[in-house]
Amino acid sequence: MKENRPKNRMWEYGDILKEYDNIFRGIARGMGLSECSFWVLYTLRTDIVEPVQSEICACLYESKQTVNSALKKMEAEGLLELTSGKDRRSKRILLTAAGISLCERTVDRVIERERRALEDLTEEEQDQFLALFRKFNGLLKAHMAGVSEMQDARHPAGGGTERGFLPAP
Repeated sequence: MKENRPKNRMWEYGDILKEYDNIFRGIARGMGLSECSFWVLYTLRTDIVEPVQSEICACLYESKQTVNSALKKMEAEGLLELTSGKDRRSKRILLTAAGISLCERTVDRVIERERRALEDLTEEEQDQFLALFRKFNGLLKAHMAGVSEMQDARHPAGGGTERGFLPAP
């Protein structure tokens, strides 16, 4: 029975992550937002990063193309404005009055509930949870180093490896 323990824990860990993602996916869908639009608005409202496209991409671990598509759609809907940033290639993101109103009805409520859920843990539990999650992610990155250079199993003759399995650092 001990031999299956790591396998069962890996499944449980994966299940927890998928459930977490599904919670937010369902919330975004229920609010009529794409996942990327939801996370862009969430990030803008938490003031975690400077409101520029490159910082949002880095924070969300999303490609420029994915974030740009979401931003362009929200700009067309009148939810935000894209203005010039510090240099020509940098785009600053400013919520419009309609965007602020949407956030107040959607992501602000989610952020508050998420904060309350975290506060339901003791401070020690919060510290443990975050420390263990960071530690596991670090270990996972270390163990996954080089995986993207492995041959794509779907294309045994070579090819298919240009994209890799992990996002570029």
